[in-house]
Amino acid sequence: MVSAALLSAIAISCFVAAARLRRASWPRRGPYVAVIVWQVLGLAWGFSTIGALLAFGLAPYGRGVVGGLVALVQDAGTHGLYLSEIAGTSFGATQVGAVILAFSLTLLLFSGLVASFVQVLRVRRRHHDLLGLVAHDDPEVPGARILDHPAAAAYCLPGVLRSEVVISAGALEVLDRSELAAVIAHEHAHLRQRHDLVLLPFSSLKRAFPHVRMVETHYRAVALLIEMCADDQARRERSPKELAMALLRFGASGTAHVPAGALAVTSDEPEVLTRVSRLLNPVQQLSRRQTTAVLSAAVALLGTITVLWSLPV
Repeated sequence: MVSAALLSAIAISCFVAAARLRRASWPRRGPYVAVIVWQVLGLAWGFSTIGALLAFGLAPYGRGVVGGLVALVQDAGTHGLYLSEIAGTSFGATQVGAVILAFSLTLLLFSGLVASFVQVLRVRRRHHDLLGLVAHDDPEVPGARILDHPAAAAYCLPGVLRSEVVISAGALEVLDRSELAAVIAHEHAHLRQRHDLVLLPFSSLKRAFPHVRMVETHYRAVALLIEMCADDQARRERSPKELAMALLRFGASGTAHVPAGALAVTSDEPEVLTRVSRLLNPVQQLSRRQTTAVLSAAVALLGTITVLWSLPV
């Protein structure tokens, strides 16, 4: 059961690494790299946890996780629900329970992802239709639709066929032209890079584990990094000071509620201050060597899990 022990150790290490990553300072220097690392840690935790359960449960077959799954199907086809190779061992009931738990966790994660995707699509479609009725274009605000709402709000609504940036009338009152242009550039960066899809797996984790505070904390950490990625894209078109001032104005005025599935300017004070500080006091970006080292470690982690799934031990 060497594979089960090693996969369990990797799953625990992913928890520790995620906690350290959330507190680390280097992600601000390379938010794109940090988002990839978060995704890898999420995948690694899922596959290592499920793999550890399967490696333990399928150990009587002596063929590893992948080979054990094949043998499990063959055994079930021959003996039905009574799995001879597993049930006949001293840990029979425990190992059957581990296999059931592995399949249950897989179903939970997969159903959470599908449900989140379907819900977001439904809400976005409904909101797109609503915007067609209540929003309007303004030649003085190119690249966005105007929503007659007194509260300050700015968000983008991704879509398969149509994507929109929405600015409220309240936002137009608190932003000057340059700040408004910076906000629109930021929202268009979200749309171009499909940050909504990047955030979707973490949204599904929230759905699968709604009462786990750590999942919410990690989701917020990734969401902040995604905002930093859009900030970096916007600062290529506009002055960082313009976007920083816009964030401060939104933070001072408070923002309106936005629909689920939208990426919006936030009034959350810690997040606003973190982004403003980063915009006004730019830090040195990760070097190519540092980026290569981090991404290589991420690839090695996934590769190790893949190998452990295949080892017949």
